[in-house]
Amino acid sequence: MINGQVFRDMVLSGANAIDNEKEKINSLNVFPVPDGDTGINMSLTMQAAKKNLISFEGDLSKCADVVSSSLLRGARGNSGVILSLFFRGIAKELKGLEEASTADMARAFKNGVDSAYKAVRHPTEGTILTVMRLAADAGLDNAENNEDMVSFFDCVYNAAADTLAKTPEMLPVLKQAKVVDAGGKGLLTIFEGMLSVIKGEGIIESTGNASVEEAASFEDFNTEDIKFAYCTECIVDKKADVTSAEIEAFEKVVMNAGDSDVFVDDTEIIKVHVHTNDPGKVLSAAVTCGALATVKIENMKLQHSNVIAEQGAQPEEKGPKIAEPEKKYGFVSVAAGAGLCDVFRDLGVDVIVEGGQTMNPSTEDIISAVYKTPSEVVYVLPNNKNIYMAAKQASEIIEEKQVIVIRTTSVPQGISSMLAFDESASVEDNTANMKAAKDSVFTASMTFAARDSVFENSEIREGQTLGLVEGKVKYVEDTRNSCMEKIASDLTDYSYITLFYGCDVEEAEAEEMCEHLKSVLPSDKEVVLVNGGQPVYYYLISAE
Repeated sequence: MINGQVFRDMVLSGANAIDNEKEKINSLNVFPVPDGDTGINMSLTMQAAKKNLISFEGDLSKCADVVSSSLLRGARGNSGVILSLFFRGIAKELKGLEEASTADMARAFKNGVDSAYKAVRHPTEGTILTVMRLAADAGLDNAENNEDMVSFFDCVYNAAADTLAKTPEMLPVLKQAKVVDAGGKGLLTIFEGMLSVIKGEGIIESTGNASVEEAASFEDFNTEDIKFAYCTECIVDKKADVTSAEIEAFEKVVMNAGDSDVFVDDTEIIKVHVHTNDPGKVLSAAVTCGALATVKIENMKLQHSNVIAEQGAQPEEKGPKIAEPEKKYGFVSVAAGAGLCDVFRDLGVDVIVEGGQTMNPSTEDIISAVYKTPSEVVYVLPNNKNIYMAAKQASEIIEEKQVIVIRTTSVPQGISSMLAFDESASVEDNTANMKAAKDSVFTASMTFAARDSVFENSEIREGQTLGLVEGKVKYVEDTRNSCMEKIASDLTDYSYITLFYGCDVEEAEAEEMCEHLKSVLPSDKEVVLVNGGQPVYYYLISAE
């Protein structure tokens, strides 16, 4: 049987295993542009759970909930979101159990697969989802007549490994690149870590060298300046007949109790964090909505005094404060590069989330940005196909504001969406107009090949210049000028073209490239040069 402590060790071992192998998993990426961060995304997602499990004590149900909640908010990239939803489905199936049998785990894995599949609009065979599904199916078959947990997990692991080995036959691009699916490999690596615990071999040790960040100094902050003394946190298991009026009344008490208030009303629980001088009032209001699952009250004045005295303790992590609405509409945009961030701010974006290719923000990063946006309705522009799922997941978690994610997969699409916004229009009209605008813009880009590879029957050498059209590699050239000439052939049907140059391009070179582009385009085309400052991409091209 698997109890809370065993499951905790399994997840810790899985987190360490994928952290140890993240660079190898990154290298499996078949797309030759420098976005091979599947291993990093899955590792960082698992580290979010690891952080909250180090000192965990409790039963299986609580452990699974901690893992689910941590991964849900810490998910990065599509692979990380899929992984978080897998564990979320597992947690729902294990809810209320102190320990689990092979049959329980088999059902939990199957529920995890169902949860992950629901989030993917068009699942592709030969990916992490396939590995996950067939491993869970094998587990269900095995558990029918088997109560031995080692045998069960051996079966799940072996099925995952067999499926992973077959992914090149399912997905031609993998076969061409002679690799297996990176996300599937990441999942198998996590299973390997979990299996080590089940077999009694213990938690796989982390071989990484964790960097120690510079510690904050509190010496210039007076203990007397702490206005609300008690950091109060609780999780409420909602009673079956709780009413919306009771939940709203509880929320009102929390919001008026002090500061640093966070009130998250999820499907089955309510999570609260607030700094207050009267924690009893908060807890009394909490029990009107259900049973207190966890309670933590800490005296921050005493904590601060101890930090000053001992110079070693870390400050309590605070949840994000939810900005009061000052307007109807607000915007959160993902962007990287000072110039691009300035463009979005000039267009009215309230909060910029730093990120993009090779630097995917987590679900929690996006949630925090939405909470900081002082509006009733918040539009989120992910501007990258690998960030959309994390943004969508954030919108489903947040209940305090209306969050609408526009499925922008590039910076030009995000900019066009903002240009289409009308302050006087309804939410429905703005959403429709922004979606239509992002679909009408043409996007191209120029970057470099991060590795030798074969892609769509073309041999690509590391360092060559790649021209991407609508996110797909179309041109492979030895120079940026020749690549721009090829991209220009796709721009002839557009009148207004914007060329954003990146941080690795000098201004003089960018100006020459702009003139070169003008020279190869018909004279009636308007070309504008903007310093985007973006990493990875030499140029981003928007055409309308």
